[in-house]
Amino acid sequence: MADPAMSVTPYWELAFDADGDPEGRRRDRLLAGVTERGVRDLIVFAHGWNTDRSGATRLYDRFFAPVPRLAPAARIGYAGVLWPAMRFSDEPIPDFPRAVAAEPPRRPVLDKDTRHALLETFPGRAILVDQIARLLEQQPPEEAELEEFGRLVRTLVEVVAPGPQALFAADTVAEGVPQSEPGMFAESSAAACEEFARALAELEAPGARQGFRIPNPWDGAHELLRQATYYAMKRRAGTVGERGLGRVVGQLAKAAPGVRVHLVGHSFGARLVSFALRGLPEGVRTVKSLTLLQGAFSHYAFAARLPHDARAGGVLQGQQNRVDGPVVCCHSRHDAALGTMYPLASRMAGDSRSVAGLDMGRTLGAKWGAMGYGGVRAVPGTRAYTLAEALEAKLPASGCVNVDAAAVVRRGGPPAGAHSDILHAELARLVLAAGRVR
Repeated sequence: MADPAMSVTPYWELAFDADGDPEGRRRDRLLAGVTERGVRDLIVFAHGWNTDRSGATRLYDRFFAPVPRLAPAARIGYAGVLWPAMRFSDEPIPDFPRAVAAEPPRRPVLDKDTRHALLETFPGRAILVDQIARLLEQQPPEEAELEEFGRLVRTLVEVVAPGPQALFAADTVAEGVPQSEPGMFAESSAAACEEFARALAELEAPGARQGFRIPNPWDGAHELLRQATYYAMKRRAGTVGERGLGRVVGQLAKAAPGVRVHLVGHSFGARLVSFALRGLPEGVRTVKSLTLLQGAFSHYAFAARLPHDARAGGVLQGQQNRVDGPVVCCHSRHDAALGTMYPLASRMAGDSRSVAGLDMGRTLGAKWGAMGYGGVRAVPGTRAYTLAEALEAKLPASGCVNVDAAAVVRRGGPPAGAHSDILHAELARLVLAAGRVR
């Protein structure tokens, strides 16, 4: 399949399946093309939870568009990563105006677009999707039905043996402690639905008294499905990054050793490009920058030791040293998806079930916080800038850098907040600054 027409050239696409296996023809076109086109700097972008190729390529086209005028003398090539993620239809799309984006449904039902996305993401599980949709539509009052809903969701997202994805779910790893299934499934699904429902009510009306209206647990059931799907995407992003993109970057280093690679990822795409560092062959030093836009993974991922558990470290500890340049983490306090729903789901996947009354201030310092909300944590030497400062200053030549991007990453309503508000020329400038592309 030919790569689409883009506003920037040369542009290539890299496509991977859920286990990280690449589409060979597209990979080979990139490996040969960078030399033929005289590329010096290759910017590789991985999307978050876009559900199809057209949505991803529109995102890349819009994000890359300012780059040629920002660095007119540079010999830049562009690559977009396509991987099998999904998006619920009530979530904002990064390159769509708010007026065009789908509005949240009035009831927690699965519309046809979301059903289609689930079927595409979890092939062969149509019966499960139908059963889940039926329960969301009927909303039976019995607690046993919420427990049955949880069982169905757990079955939907479980890893199909013998694939490699089970190895890529963790963000932090304790010595001798195996990775287990999320607590939201191991414990009461009804209780998890109730907690999600309370958190959603707080997002819809921050600070409002909830005592006069008990949130509908089926609102929380819809969120349980969403978060379980994200848990599956989390596994998949790590798999595609390490087993897919990391290996291709290694092949590129062999085919075109003079090409400087700049990895960029949004949301779970940030997780994907970070895990690509683990997949680099030994000795490869062609990755010159890593820019994480609203990264949907633990702020402790690069930490050697966790502040609350000296036995444990981040799953990517030390991997920042595989970058021959800086690791730049953009974060925003306006990102409600990462500020509230991400730590809620992460805590429910761990050992803390007491999450009622979460607010933004407390979440910022939470044990289970997201990188795209509060930046990289527990990595000595990490520098911190506002976006304006980062664009004016000369960024460090190596190590982790937190950039507060709240000045531009700020638009969006509940439940996601500003999570997808990344199409700004300032962020494209930041990518160039991180890689010292001139």
